[in-house]
Amino acid sequence: MTSEVNSKEVKRLDRVIIRFAGDSGDGMQLTGDRFTSETASFGNDLSTLPNFPAEIRAPAGTLPGVSSFQVHFADHDILTPGDAPNVLVAMNPAALKANIGDVPRGAEVIVNTDEFNKRAMAKVGYEASPLEDGSLDGYSVHEVPLTTLTVEALKEFGLSRKDAGRSKNMFALGLLSWMYHRPTEGTIGFLRAKFAKKPDIAEANIAAFRAGWNFGETTEDFAVSYEVAPAQSAFPAGTYRSISGNLALAYGLIAAGQQADLPLFLGSYPITPASDILHELSRHKNFGVRTFQAEDEIAGIGAALGAAFGGALGVTTTSGPGVALKAETVGLAVSLELPLLIVDIQRGGPSTGLPTKTEQADLLQAMYGRNGEAPVPIVAPATPSDCFTAALDAARIALTYRTPVMLLSDGYLANGSEPWRIPEVDDLPDLRVQFASKTNHTMADGTEVFWPYKRDPQTLARPWAIPGTPGLEHRIGGIEKEDGSGNISYSPSNHDLMVRTRQAKVDGIEVPDIEVDDPEGKARTLVLGWGSTYGPITAAVRRVRRAGDHIAQAHLRYLNPFPGNLGEVLTAYDKVVVPEMNLGQLATLVRARYLVDAFSYNQVNGMPFKAEQLATALKEAIDNG
Repeated sequence: MTSEVNSKEVKRLDRVIIRFAGDSGDGMQLTGDRFTSETASFGNDLSTLPNFPAEIRAPAGTLPGVSSFQVHFADHDILTPGDAPNVLVAMNPAALKANIGDVPRGAEVIVNTDEFNKRAMAKVGYEASPLEDGSLDGYSVHEVPLTTLTVEALKEFGLSRKDAGRSKNMFALGLLSWMYHRPTEGTIGFLRAKFAKKPDIAEANIAAFRAGWNFGETTEDFAVSYEVAPAQSAFPAGTYRSISGNLALAYGLIAAGQQADLPLFLGSYPITPASDILHELSRHKNFGVRTFQAEDEIAGIGAALGAAFGGALGVTTTSGPGVALKAETVGLAVSLELPLLIVDIQRGGPSTGLPTKTEQADLLQAMYGRNGEAPVPIVAPATPSDCFTAALDAARIALTYRTPVMLLSDGYLANGSEPWRIPEVDDLPDLRVQFASKTNHTMADGTEVFWPYKRDPQTLARPWAIPGTPGLEHRIGGIEKEDGSGNISYSPSNHDLMVRTRQAKVDGIEVPDIEVDDPEGKARTLVLGWGSTYGPITAAVRRVRRAGDHIAQAHLRYLNPFPGNLGEVLTAYDKVVVPEMNLGQLATLVRARYLVDAFSYNQVNGMPFKAEQLATALKEAIDNG
């Protein structure tokens, strides 16, 4: 197989959006992931959106069982997985019906005709074949018997039709790789590594992949292939790789442990969409990482807090339902004033909710979801690759100020991927801390003692004493402590002092000012975002500006405490629009704190915003201002 295309027309494109869709057993996530990896190695900018059912195995051929993977790649800087696919690969009738509504007229639709039998079509409500009733006349439809072609290509392997047909996703991947001139060597190497213990299966998948490529090159149905040049101007010089948000976050935690010169301990209970972090960290014992899969959410955070008491960088990962269960132990960490990272990969709620869909609805839970006054700093990454930096930043705050920190990612960031410039180790922050090693207080009678709540005057952080250090024995527990000595205290005035001191510590955390993107300084409307809305908001802002309107943009990484200049920024504009994947939680906070009439634009359908949708809303806000 070669990457050269002979005799057929080649068109240059600046960007393409492809969606692979099929049954949850058709391997669409693997297919999309491999196409993404080869696209990253080619040098395109990219953004992805995996979308799959919550059920382990929904009924085959049904609408709830459809799994899809969308990848947007370009020769320039892009920010989102794209609003609508230019190409839909539909492996069965359910995949077609579930996705065709998102596909614009004129787009290419590749369908696996082998699956369009009466039974399969009836299962999803097609009374007549959409391939024959004219309903697809507005699209460029390619009818390809993917299963039959795959089985034919694998005859020499002696597989049953059912077993051979399982490789049809590799045939489709080969075909799309030919259409868009994707490299192939990485996928072949991946398949040989993945099935190293089953070389016959590896070679069968490779044969299907090659057959798909060759089909594209030889069939008359695909007369044109497309080139999307590398996005050279979008990337500063460096070494890049494609990375998902959860993988970036795991790497960020490992880097934080290394930069702090501390063992990293993860206490976690598996929960979608956070489990990948547990899986990844368990592979890196060589970096001093210990992972503990606990019996429940409460045990997970309890073990992590115990590890923090023992001198490790303690981490627990979860999603919204787990944060609810961990709330009391987070409060204990606030009281003990120990560094602890609580990573919340948000998903649709409430309760079990939508485990595989995204949402931003845990902000108020992160801010207030504990009994008593228990302030916790909150950090939110903006993109999949930014999860790496956000993890380091959350660790910096936790270690410097001796406090638990909430890191709010979400399913869109966790499963999505984009190019990431691998940083130089010398450029990472120094997170090393000094453990208490000697007494720090002199009693009235001259006795030298250790006071566990004697604070640093700048950060208000208490000393971190490793258990077993001679002379530094001290009491811990959830009952209120006396300022300084750490003895149990029921004094009303002492409790008031400790509550206000813990709040002052969080309020005093140093975070950078928020930056405003207002190129010409003429905007009267500001769009304020946080977390994963960064990509859609920025793409929408670009569209609004290209249309000739003025609009300013600001994005929050730090949600507690807010940047010091946020109030000044908000009051400088006539209108503030806050898009969120919830019912207005950040808008509620900024309204209460800064008394600005922030306008909420909300969506809670389990999917990220579309850029065109946001651009329309922002245009309306400007026109009605």
